[in-house]
Amino acid sequence: MLKGFEPITLARREDYLHRLAQCPQKTADYSFGNLWGWADEYGLCWRFGDRHVWIMQTRPREVYWAPVGPWEEDWATCPTLGKGVTVTRVPERLCQIWKRALKDRMRLQKAREHWEYVYSVPELLELRGNRFHKKKNLLKQFLRTYDYEYKPLTTECMEETLDMQRQWFSWRDPAEAGPLVAENAAIVRVLQSWDRIPGLSGGAIRIGGEMVAYTVAEELTPDMLVVHFEKGRPGYKGIYQAINQLFLADAGAGYDLVDREQDLGDEGLRQAKLSYNPVGFLKKCTVTVAARE
Repeated sequence: MLKGFEPITLARREDYLHRLAQCPQKTADYSFGNLWGWADEYGLCWRFGDRHVWIMQTRPREVYWAPVGPWEEDWATCPTLGKGVTVTRVPERLCQIWKRALKDRMRLQKAREHWEYVYSVPELLELRGNRFHKKKNLLKQFLRTYDYEYKPLTTECMEETLDMQRQWFSWRDPAEAGPLVAENAAIVRVLQSWDRIPGLSGGAIRIGGEMVAYTVAEELTPDMLVVHFEKGRPGYKGIYQAINQLFLADAGAGYDLVDREQDLGDEGLRQAKLSYNPVGFLKKCTVTVAARE
């Protein structure tokens, strides 16, 4: 373990969320559910200072994530940045702050694969107009065809959800399942900790008493939800449109926006996310800082 860094634990969740609440711009990467789920895959650890939490990714290589806490600091004298580091997944607003403070010491690179897709909750609920014509037709087909039941996810149905996730993963073509191995592990880690992570929400669709789709989400800001995971059984036309719409109809009240995370540079995933007509992006960059002389 790097000096001063410790494993991400549930015991320090509230300490972390207190710092996150002070961030001027919040992105899904820094939600506690995301950190907890992906901690093993990325070898994530954190270091608590007086005002900030620094996150370090240790796999497949060591790289800092952005500091969590108030960003209006004297960054030119920050000891961590003074050593000359690379920081990934840096939210756009912090990039701007660092650019003013660090000037020629900072090199910035757009990280398009980490941009998060943000959608209007009312738009995804109503699916009005030609932009959403195909999505609405698929949703209507599902609602007409199947005698379904929708209910929120609860602790009591976690074993059922875990079983569906294991089956969903087992249906993947082994030759194409490589990138999904890590995601599957992250999903299982979050679901197994469901009753110990307050703030998670979700929903499930059942047909004939069997779970055929589920979604897992978390509040990111008072006006924005983030959807971490969403899975549907193959063979049910419109299943993804249905779980998306039914979950937001149930849990989206009071939220203006929903963040459906990044595409990680996968072209198929990018096109799928664009097809839902995002209203904006939470942009991020990679920052390399030269050491102070």
